[in-house]
Amino acid sequence: MRRTLPPTSSLACFESTVRLGSVTLAAEELNLTQSAVSKRLSGLEDLLGRKLFTREQRQLTPTPAAREYAKEVSEIINRLEISTARLISQGRHGGVLTVAILPTFGTRWLVPRLSEFLSEHPLIELNLISKISPFDFENEVTDLAIHFGLPEWDKAHCEYLMDEAVVAVCAPSVLELDQPMMQANEIASHTLIQHTTRPYLWNDWLKSCGTRPVGATVGPRFEFYAHVIEAALAGIGVAVLPEFLIQNELERGMLRLAHEHRLVCKERYYAVYPAKNSHNSNVVDFVNWLKIKCEEQTQLSQRGEL
Repeated sequence: MRRTLPPTSSLACFESTVRLGSVTLAAEELNLTQSAVSKRLSGLEDLLGRKLFTREQRQLTPTPAAREYAKEVSEIINRLEISTARLISQGRHGGVLTVAILPTFGTRWLVPRLSEFLSEHPLIELNLISKISPFDFENEVTDLAIHFGLPEWDKAHCEYLMDEAVVAVCAPSVLELDQPMMQANEIASHTLIQHTTRPYLWNDWLKSCGTRPVGATVGPRFEFYAHVIEAALAGIGVAVLPEFLIQNELERGMLRLAHEHRLVCKERYYAVYPAKNSHNSNVVDFVNWLKIKCEEQTQLSQRGEL
């Protein structure tokens, strides 16, 4: 029995046109001419026996049914890309290694160290993507992720990398000229810069100092640590930040410790990957290298050298 299976090239043109809202943009994305995309769309409509778009003044508008069909086609294309990438890379040493990273961790800590890994593994083509929250490895073209939190990720292995210690810091202008540091209760009276995804970090830091965390969740909020760091540098207030991420600013005096207390968080950094990648040589090599770099960072932090 013959199955109703449109050509994948036509489906790709259809999905791209609906998603981007333009034949021109779809042609650019797929490296085709506008005419080629239009012919594939017409051919798909002929095969399906129904119109997928309304055409007015050279403008294509997908029908409601076409929009639903495009969502399903998009999922199928994504799954096909994932399956193809896995088949190509399976059993190979080298090729593309896709790693999901935390944005500021990647920019400030990981990327400056990557030249060493890349020089030791010239056959690996590293692809870094930014991810904040956990996701489903089955539906993402990602080999492993760097995760900060608890070792809880559905259907995945979590390998410990390192702890995180946070400190309260501010721009020198926030401190009095003759004031080396503040008392913990004094800090609570300043503007507290908040991290959106860690809303109770100030609360935890103040409590660990023995100070009542009154108003600890109040203050300007920023989604990424990079923005929190910039807000602190701008003198907006006091921020609680991972010590190792602001090494440069502390060494150069651009930021100063507002208090000497360091809070070691219960959340930690982990390398996370699906069980099927446990024998992937690229994943194993990268995780082993990460562990070495994180151990070096831990030793520096323990010696007070960050």
